Amino acid sequence: MDSIQHFFTAGGPVVAILALFSVVALAVTLLKLWQTWNLRGAGDGVVNEALNYIESGDRAQAQLLVGDRRNPRADIVARGLQLLDKHHLTPEEIREEINRAARVHINAQGSYLRVLEVTSIVAPLLGLLGTVAGMITAFQAMEGAGSQVNPAVLAGGIWEALLTTAVGLAVAIPASLASSWFERRVETTASQIGDDIGRLFAAHADHRGADSRRIAALHKA
Repeated sequence: MDSIQHFFTAGGPVVAILALFSVVALAVTLLKLWQTWNLRGAGDGVVNEALNYIESGDRAQAQLLVGDRRNPRADIVARGLQLLDKHHLTPEEIREEINRAARVHINAQGSYLRVLEVTSIVAPLLGLLGTVAGMITAFQAMEGAGSQVNPAVLAGGIWEALLTTAVGLAVAIPASLASSWFERRVETTASQIGDDIGRLFAAHADHRGADSRRIAALHKA
């Protein structure tokens, strides 16, 4: 307990602020991990299989596969199938609604990531600020001592100053890694959803074209 108290006393208010940053960053990281786990749903493999069924014309089987709509991709495909069955909507209206739903999912996955990004930028700067302030204090003490400078006192002051830089980096590095990993997942999900929407509309257009050709052939017969 005394060592922890000495740690915060040595680093001053900067270390206390960095400790608060670390708590917030940890809470956001745990929240995003829980969200990522919860949104897995049936998995991307099942969504790809459903899209294959759609392209082969078996929408009913595809709808069964994407019934677990916790996965953002599954929800978009299921929503797309439902909208495509509403014949009073134009393709443009359907695409706009699907894109709107996709944006909602992407924004939800990207929520709070700004906190991690800010932490990774501000934490080392705060650490540097604490170091500079500590060095100023140490050299002021040296100046005040004149020729009676005690090297141990100077070394202790420098150690305390450098402590804030170490703490700042210790907070910033994990926050930066977590932010990069989550942002990459958001980018990947956005790319996959865009591809899913393209495949969905391409399959729909292909089957509509096939139906039109079949009806035209029947009329000619």
